[in-house]
Amino acid sequence: STHGKVKYSATRFGNVLGSAGSVIPLFKRQIANGGPVTVTDKRIIRYFMTIPEASQLVLQSGAIANNGELFVLDMGQPVKIMDLAENMIRLSGVQGIEIIETGLRPGEKLYEELLVKTEELDKTDNSMIFIERDTPVSEEEINKKIQTLRNACDTGDDSIAKEALRSVVPTFKTPEEVNKEIA
Repeated sequence: STHGKVKYSATRFGNVLGSAGSVIPLFKRQIANGGPVTVTDKRIIRYFMTIPEASQLVLQSGAIANNGELFVLDMGQPVKIMDLAENMIRLSGVQGIEIIETGLRPGEKLYEELLVKTEELDKTDNSMIFIERDTPVSEEEINKKIQTLRNACDTGDDSIAKEALRSVVPTFKTPEEVNKEIA
C-alpha cells in the first residue's frame, strides 16, 4: 500500500564482495596470520556480487518499481566457500595453511534461497533483474499477520515466535529444512 506518494519495493540478492560481513577479508586476515582458515561447513554455497554491481542493480530496481514488487537479482553461479578458501590460499603463495571445518553456526544455511528459478519469475527490461510473482496481501491480512507476530513476541518464547513466523510467511523454511535438502 502507499502512504502519500511513497512507493515500496524490496530487492533480494546474495553476498556483496568487500562488504563488512564478507568472508573474503576474514580469509585474507587468517592467511596473513599463517592460518588456519576456518570454514563452517565444506558444503556451503554462496552467491557473490561486487559493490558496484549490487548498488547499480538495486538502484535500477527502485527506478522501475511501481509499488510492492519483490525484485530478485540474478547473482550468477554460486560459489563453494571451500573452493574460495582453497583458491585464496593458493593465490596467496603462502605454504602450509590448513582449512578447518568449525561446524554450522545456529541458524546457518548451507545455501541461500534466492528464488532464482527464472521460469517462476517475471522478466524486466534488465536481464539481471526479475520480479517474483506474488499475490498482493490485503491490509486486513497484513494486520492479522502483524497481530499474530506481536502475540508471539509478547510470550517471550523463541519457539512460539518461530512458529508464528512460519505461519505468516508461507515460503519460510527453517535452516534444518534447507540443510536436509543438500545433505
